[in-house]
Amino acid sequence: MKVNTMAELMANGETPEILFWVGCAGSFDQRAQKITKAFATILDKVGIKFAILGKEEACTGDPARRAGNEFLFQMMAYQNIQTLNGYGIKKIVTTCPHCFNIFFNEYPALGGSFEVIHHTTLLQQLIDEGKIKLKPDNSFKDKKITYHDSCYLGRANNIYEAPRKILEALQVELVEMKHHKSKGLCCGAGGAQMFKEEEAGTKRINVERTEEALETNAKFIASACPFCNTMMTDGVKLKEKEDKVQVLDIAEFIVNEIQEK
Repeated sequence: MKVNTMAELMANGETPEILFWVGCAGSFDQRAQKITKAFATILDKVGIKFAILGKEEACTGDPARRAGNEFLFQMMAYQNIQTLNGYGIKKIVTTCPHCFNIFFNEYPALGGSFEVIHHTTLLQQLIDEGKIKLKPDNSFKDKKITYHDSCYLGRANNIYEAPRKILEALQVELVEMKHHKSKGLCCGAGGAQMFKEEEAGTKRINVERTEEALETNAKFIASACPFCNTMMTDGVKLKEKEDKVQVLDIAEFIVNEIQEK
């Protein structure tokens, strides 16, 4: 799959409509790489000119700040802002709510002001504008699906409707978990918890959340965050339900269901 880097486009005197910020999970985690490919494929199908930073992309510093290392966070943030401003980037799209949140809410204080959108918001816009037309007899039609709200997308940024509207456009049967939207339950990876051992307790958070998802009897658990995807997938495996329940990102639901022009 040929994806242009900013350096390549600038060398040809071209500028992309958007910069796709891939993020650490989307770059290095084998499961999250599939989400990255699905979203990049959608952008290609729709004809949106985009680029990535490639080797120039570094971590946003979100885990460092959440874990309390403010010095490391600011070093990383300033480096990223310098790179982005150097290319004159105005619009960033990302599949990771952690990257989205820190760009949107915390980078402006350090001089990094960009228009930032999460991929679910962009996909919903493209569906609303008719740029993405979904097959009426798509493979998810009438299937029972539950959606897990990412903390950094939902409670932190009030993005609840975009992912649900995309699923509704697929004409699925959307069933909500006991805790959803503003009452949603964390997958257990937020706030840099992804990178540390959990503290003593009686049950892992991702297991608690997976149990709520399984109670809905949904065949698919939809997520919009690579960390949530990992935690929910681990929960499904622990419950030995991976042959019955699949965890997919919103982009993966629609990538093969787009009507060809």
